[in-house]
Order: sequence, then C-alpha cells, then structure tokens
Amino acid sequence: MNDENRKVVIIGTGMVGMSYAYALLNQNACDELVLIDIDRERAEGEAMDLNHGLAFSASHMKIYAGEYRDCANADIVCICAGVAQKPGESRLELLGRNAAVFKSVIDPVTESGFNGIFLVATNPVDIMTHITCTLSGFNARRVLGSGTALDTARLRYLLGEYFSVDPRNIHAYVMGEHGDSEFVPWSQAMLATKPILDICGESGGRCCYEDMEKISEQVRTAAQKIIAAKRATYYGIGMALVRITRAIFGNESSVLTVSAALKGEYGESGVYVGVPCIVNRNGVQRVLTLKLDEKEEQQFKASCKTLRESYDSLNLPAF
Repeated sequence: MNDENRKVVIIGTGMVGMSYAYALLNQNACDELVLIDIDRERAEGEAMDLNHGLAFSASHMKIYAGEYRDCANADIVCICAGVAQKPGESRLELLGRNAAVFKSVIDPVTESGFNGIFLVATNPVDIMTHITCTLSGFNARRVLGSGTALDTARLRYLLGEYFSVDPRNIHAYVMGEHGDSEFVPWSQAMLATKPILDICGESGGRCCYEDMEKISEQVRTAAQKIIAAKRATYYGIGMALVRITRAIFGNESSVLTVSAALKGEYGESGVYVGVPCIVNRNGVQRVLTLKLDEKEEQQFKASCKTLRESYDSLNLPAF
C-alpha cells in the first residue's frame, strides 16, 4: 500500500457509491478518487460535481472518472455496482441479478494488475464478497465486505437512545448475514464495561430483555422501512464504508463487524459472514471470536447455513 498517495477506486456511481464518495471528500479520507461506471457520462458528471466542492473542503483530492486500468495502483477498489433492492425484496433475492454484474467487473480489475484490497458494498453483501474473493483469486483477508457494520451502528444508536448515553459508549454487535438471519449476541453487549443484560436485571423493570429484542427487530427491519419510505438506503452505508476505509489507510487495527471469510472460527468454514474483525492495512488481520451462548451459537450457525446454501447454488468453487 502506498502511504504517500491513498487511492480509492469506486465501481458503480449510484447512490451508495456516491454517498461513499461524498463522505470520503468531506472526511478527507483519501488523496485520489476514481469513479468507474458503465455509464461513463454519469461518472464524469459525478466527478465534476464533487470537484466543484473542493474549494469548500479541507481536502486536496484528485477526483476523476476513469477506466479499469486505473485500478492498477489503487489501494482500495470498492464495488458498489449492481441492481437496486426492490421494496419487499430480500437481500438474498438480489443474488441472481447481481452475480451476473460481478462477473463483468472482477476480471478487468484483476487484469489491470490491481494488488490492493477489495471492499464490497453490493447486496447481498456477504455472498457478493464471497463471489469477489472466488473470481479474483485474492487472499481472503484482502477481500472484505461492509457486512454488519451499518447494522451495528444502527444497534448502538438505538441502544444509546434507550439508555440515554452516547452510542460510542455502547459496545454491542450485530453478527451473521447482513439480512434476515442477522442477530444480536446480547450475552456480549456492554454499556461501558457493564453487561446490558445485567443493567436490565437490576433496573427494577425500567428496562428489560423484551425491549432489547424489540430493538434487535428494529435493526433487522430498518433497511426495508427506509426503502419503503425513500426507495433506497445510502447515507448510512456510505459513512460505514468510509469508516472501514479509514481503518485500512490508518492501519488502525480497529474492531469492525465486516463481512469476512471464516476458516474455522466459530466452528465455521467456507463462508463469508458479518463478524467482529481487526481491520488494518492488510485488510482483515484476524477474526475475533466472541464467547456466544448456546442460543447465539445456533443463530450464528443458522445464518452461516443460509449464506452457504445461497452461495453453493451458484456452483462457484470454494475459496
């Protein structure tokens, strides 16, 4: 990775890709930003629009519409291309439509000589990340997806509201598929260093486990509610992608719930799934294994089974 010039290529200039680009600009998170889209004119227009905002920012980014050959010396290639999720459509139902899109994207990226980190945002993100790893032939640690990073942020926001504390002091995660089978391991959820379940038990009825499950359901259904109201979600995921990007460029070794390949962790292998990971300049440095209770272990296994079966239906090789 080139420390002197942090270069990001975004493939797909739809609302997710451009929310990511706009957040990168506002946070001065990279030095060079390349936009690639099948609609070249759209990419050029988006680059022009962003460049016109440079005078108002602290950034000195170089922003332009490019080609796949521009991936050659990139540090991160973020794939946001794909068809949009329809109201009422599950993320897994998107699979067949988006798998075809990825076949036309991965080959030219790798043929350019790209040797950085793939970051995937397209849904269903766990399976699309798995497909990216398989088609690229990259080491699995250098291929990661946004996973449940946004779900975890939603969870911490709602818990912060519930307990009237800063969400940054909530230490809780959403694990599993970024979709219907995701779950919250409440046994590992903390407010500062105090278990949230203990807080519920000691509250005299002011807060309870039933409320925690309602919050979990709110997190799980948030995307569908937003899609029903405004047709798509993009601001939150754009910010989540920048957070992952900063962890990579800053070599932070931050713990983020990204979509990562499991190779024996949690007793699972051959599947990409949202889990807490240490993320740094190498991509996924390692997967953290939380101590799940029996119910949570079963929920995690069920989520992995769902993802594995969906991936296997594509008849692609295992990584």
